[in-house]
Amino acid sequence: MQGLGRSFQIEREEWYTYDKSPRPNVHVLATVDESSYTPDSPLKMGDHPVVWTNEHVKARNVYIFMGHRAEHFQNNSFTTLFHNSILWAAHQ
Repeated sequence: MQGLGRSFQIEREEWYTYDKSPRPNVHVLATVDESSYTPDSPLKMGDHPVVWTNEHVKARNVYIFMGHRAEHFQNNSFTTLFHNSILWAAHQ
């Protein structure tokens, strides 16, 4: 999360709602503010993780639950997150 502010925006994303939070099994790095959905969704999780690592597997891994549109690669926050994840997974 280095180089990212305490909060950042990803416009026009497809935020999926899970039947249960993955938080008990993963290390959550970022969540989405469900009040920011456009359009607003009647389904809410309350705690809505969107970036996490899973420390229970051998390989370094980062789950980034955003980036469904090519335009997100024009978003500095998204590309910083993506870049940081690659370097972290490669131990750099």
